[in-house]
Amino acid sequence: MAYISKGRVIGLSKMNRIVAYYAKRPQVQERLTMQIVQELQIALGTEDVACIIDAKHLCVNSRGINDIESSTVTSEFGGQFKTEKTKREFLDYIKLDTKF
Repeated sequence: MAYISKGRVIGLSKMNRIVAYYAKRPQVQERLTMQIVQELQIALGTEDVACIIDAKHLCVNSRGINDIESSTVTSEFGGQFKTEKTKREFLDYIKLDTKF
């Protein structure tokens, strides 16, 4: 997760609580990513929020194909993170070279 502050800052534990709150619900990863961004935008008072989730899914790991190596990456970018320059800076920072 990343955000560009407009004066308001929140602690890391608040960010973790937001993720835990939405992750406890049965849902798809794409929606989870969007919900985290939306909640952070409200809490921070800025549209400039980004979230990337890289997760392994037990339904893939333990059923059907039994693929323990693969993971699924989802992303949601808001505000300035939708611009190529800011998005690239964020992706370079986390060292994720995925094309979105």
